[in-house]
Amino acid sequence: MDSTKCFRIEKDAQIPFNNKVDYCIGTGRMGLALQKEYQEQLALVQEEIGFSHIRGHGLFSDDMAIYQEYTDENGKKHAEYNFTYLDLVMDSYLKLNIRPFLELGFMPDKMASGEQTVFYWKGNVTPPASYDAWCELVQATLRHLMERYGEEEVVTWPIEVWNEPNLPGFWKDADMEEYFKLFARTFAAIKEVDARFRVGGPAICGVEDEKWIRMFMEFCRKESIPVDFVTRHHYTTELPEKDGHYSYAKLREPEEGFANLQTTRDIVDSFEEFKGMEIHITEFNTSYIPNCPLHDTNRNAAYIARQLSRLGDVNESYSYWTFGDIFEEFGVPHAPFHGGFGLVANGCIPKPTFWTFQFYKQLTGSCVHRSEDAVIVRQQDGSYRGVVWNCSRERTGRELELSFALPGENQPYVLLTKTVDEKTCNPLKLWHDLGEPKHLMSEQKQLLREAARPFVASTRVAPEATAQGEMLNVQLSVKEHGVIYFELKPVCDGGDRGYCYDRVMQRD
Repeated sequence: MDSTKCFRIEKDAQIPFNNKVDYCIGTGRMGLALQKEYQEQLALVQEEIGFSHIRGHGLFSDDMAIYQEYTDENGKKHAEYNFTYLDLVMDSYLKLNIRPFLELGFMPDKMASGEQTVFYWKGNVTPPASYDAWCELVQATLRHLMERYGEEEVVTWPIEVWNEPNLPGFWKDADMEEYFKLFARTFAAIKEVDARFRVGGPAICGVEDEKWIRMFMEFCRKESIPVDFVTRHHYTTELPEKDGHYSYAKLREPEEGFANLQTTRDIVDSFEEFKGMEIHITEFNTSYIPNCPLHDTNRNAAYIARQLSRLGDVNESYSYWTFGDIFEEFGVPHAPFHGGFGLVANGCIPKPTFWTFQFYKQLTGSCVHRSEDAVIVRQQDGSYRGVVWNCSRERTGRELELSFALPGENQPYVLLTKTVDEKTCNPLKLWHDLGEPKHLMSEQKQLLREAARPFVASTRVAPEATAQGEMLNVQLSVKEHGVIYFELKPVCDGGDRGYCYDRVMQRD
């Protein structure tokens, strides 16, 4: 079953498109940044995509060893801070030209008011026993970072207070009043260090999100807190069905998610003093669990392509959760493909969704077309770049035929395409065909990396004279769950004397 869509792009077309695909990327807890493959995966992501910021959990968790206590000779307890691991992590980020989007959490065990934890690595999610001690920790950390990396640098790093306090698993009892206290005290402490810091929250996800956003804005208004931005999360699957180590989730209709994001925008804008305030999606993906095989698939890549075309409409930024599969919420992953969140599978193997981000990174210039299947931009030199996709929530077998008529000049053009679909770029299938090895040999890793690259093709396109001027006709066939990046640009032939390509190819 095929579907055909035809579009004609006007010469003066200008379509709104806020492309912030590279603003921020998510990561597992901070302590994982000390691992070798974590660094290798992040280096790959930065080389091919290049994100500006990185956000993750566990800045103050015990494996980072920042908060310490000692007892003096009089039996009195004192706080002290150890920034050894923090420096190693931040040094590695800056070396790769990526800066932190600081998430303040979780609670150091020695500072916590309770014992409730989350994840395999036991991040404490209870309020501080002493808010004064918590504020001193936050201030000491920021002052250390400013001393090490420079005030002018560090004050540009956004700061988010906690993670998903509307979920009882991430904040004891999902206590809204207690979270608002945490936010107010933390906000004031940060601004005391330097008023230029930008601080936001409440970093909510799913449950009672409308209520939490509205109450948060009302609290900030009532307490005269000049919050700098609002944060929330965005996941797009139904409740998963568990089978063994894995959880299988069905995708939601994309419009449902977009409508929910619009509601958040409307709530924030309903407060006159906060109207137009930046909203940052500090986590998004299809599924919200790290053992969902959907994450490893081409279907995920196509669905995310649709998301990236719209997420900037009402949000300042949107951060994919996560860049790589060095990630241990449920324990150490036991296979290279295990449904992890990451753009990169363990073994430094790019997943199909990796290329969706890499393709969108190329979409600079003026947007001339945006639909449910495509985004096209025009460069200053008159060339075009675009991303097209064939997104379906469930398998249909539908192949999508797209035809674009684009204004051009009277000269030859080349159409370059990079294709990611289940036939051309599907390391998951190869891994399956190899017997799903849990522990990859070096030759298997190399083979999978080769299978994980887009298929590159080219063809010449000649303009056609019309009453509206020269037009370039581009036709793209997108297989189900496929994503294609294309460039259409003028060609100036500069062949060597006596060289004839048609003759080489034995064409008449």
